[in-house]
Amino acid sequence: MKLHEYQAKELLARYGVPTPEGRVARTADEAAEAAEALGGKVVVKAQVHAGGRGRAGGIKLADSADEARAAAEELLGTRLVTFQAPQGQPIDAVLVEEQIDVARELYLGAVIDNAAGMPVMIASAAGGMEIEEVAEEHPEQIHRQAIDPITGFQGFQARALAFATGLDGDLNRPAVALIQGLARAFRENDGSLAEINPLVVTGDGRLLAVDAKFSIDDDADYRRRDLVELRDRSQDEALEVEAEDAGIQNYIKLDGDIGCLVNGAGLAMATMDAIKFEGGEPANFLDIGTANDPEAIVAALRIIGADPEVKAVFVNIFGGLARTDVIAEGVVQAHAQGLITQPTVVRLAGTNVEDGNRILDDSGLELIRADGFADGAQKAVQAASGAD
Repeated sequence: MKLHEYQAKELLARYGVPTPEGRVARTADEAAEAAEALGGKVVVKAQVHAGGRGRAGGIKLADSADEARAAAEELLGTRLVTFQAPQGQPIDAVLVEEQIDVARELYLGAVIDNAAGMPVMIASAAGGMEIEEVAEEHPEQIHRQAIDPITGFQGFQARALAFATGLDGDLNRPAVALIQGLARAFRENDGSLAEINPLVVTGDGRLLAVDAKFSIDDDADYRRRDLVELRDRSQDEALEVEAEDAGIQNYIKLDGDIGCLVNGAGLAMATMDAIKFEGGEPANFLDIGTANDPEAIVAALRIIGADPEVKAVFVNIFGGLARTDVIAEGVVQAHAQGLITQPTVVRLAGTNVEDGNRILDDSGLELIRADGFADGAQKAVQAASGAD
């Protein structure tokens, strides 16, 4: 779950991370009032879950309250299209902050390093740009310190990152405190990503988190209820929200045109690989799990069928605890209700497969039957191509 910039800054401030003075505004008048309170010279920043806001016109300078009002009017109620969100994200709020005299821009972040099996703090003197670009073009400018899950993040590690990014002298002590604060915030709030970019050294020698991102591990929602309440569902993919409301926790919208209904995360990933191997593109990831209830299958197919990009559906089931006859019944009901109009490829194997196949045979539906995994992927790609 992602936080907005202003929410991330409020969270980090509780851990001693300094941020610019600012206020959230949801109307143009509120933006003008915020600018007036902040002295007039402000930055008006669209609050969306996407990077690249500056390049996309989502960050505007204003030298007066009237200019701040005009900037907010231009942003609020529109959709910001960025390289991370080509479909556009709705702008329902802006953050109005004091303008900062920037002397240097740095990068500081915390992420989960799957290769190391632990979180890692990352720092770079090359801030204000996409860290992926820095890592690719100037890897020597990326500095890392692992956060051991037993001993935690140590002071000497924070000092190492500070010195590596040129934060020495009078800046060293506040830099170490800021780095440690970010590490604590990340760990104590089940972070999956925490990022300050840029971390700014101001003209008068202060450190400020001018921009901030914070994402929370979805599996920790049950113990981070206070943060979950901050979630802005308007920023999420609409079909994913609909799936969640229907009790489907493992649906992820993708860019392809072959809808996938699969049981088991491993089989679901293998199914997507098989589709790509055959030259197709999956439209979603969906692990239906042990769904021994036709209504659960109907709900999942309703989501898949509602995706306008889907040209074919591939139901790939290997029943263990999941009963293929229940899956088949759900497929039949979804088609009977008109929820799936796209060509549908069905491959069943495992528990009660004879009953499952009989249900499909007796339904009279024009389903495309597959004899195996690879056969099903091939037929799904062919069906999607034929729908063009």
